[in-house]
Amino acid sequence: MLLFAVAHQKFAIAADSVQEIRSTDSLAGSAVELSHPVLSKVRHTLEHSGHTYYVVNAGAHFDLPVSRPGLVLILRQSRVAVLIDYIERMTEIAAPYPLPLAFAGAERRWYRGLTYLDDMVIPVVHAGGFLTAQECEQLDRVTNSTAPQHDLQGVVSA
Repeated sequence: MLLFAVAHQKFAIAADSVQEIRSTDSLAGSAVELSHPVLSKVRHTLEHSGHTYYVVNAGAHFDLPVSRPGLVLILRQSRVAVLIDYIERMTEIAAPYPLPLAFAGAERRWYRGLTYLDDMVIPVVHAGGFLTAQECEQLDRVTNSTAPQHDLQGVVSA
């Protein structure tokens, strides 16, 4: 597990869910600001290795106080990159405990379970919970409608 923090809150995510970890400073030139963001938690796209990722601000996603993200987690088998403050460390856990019934609504999508580590209960993030299929479709519509139109002169479709 990768332990990370956002606005002084600790979270865990399966290390094999993360393809790459980059500094936000290294994103200059590859991140594009959305001209008309439809989700407050997504304000940028990231072009990386021939793929476009939607950059989710974890603080906005988890409804936490504003912080200054220093890293971005590019998730594996996903179109999502996640802004976080910092990585605390990597560790091993047996298996996450099931979520208590007090977790309701969107929280059940966000988390796989809970883990107990260093006298703290830490939510284990579900990598696929940052954007729903509907949110991705919404973002696709906006980004595709604002993408530059190419000159299609001479192109014939059947």
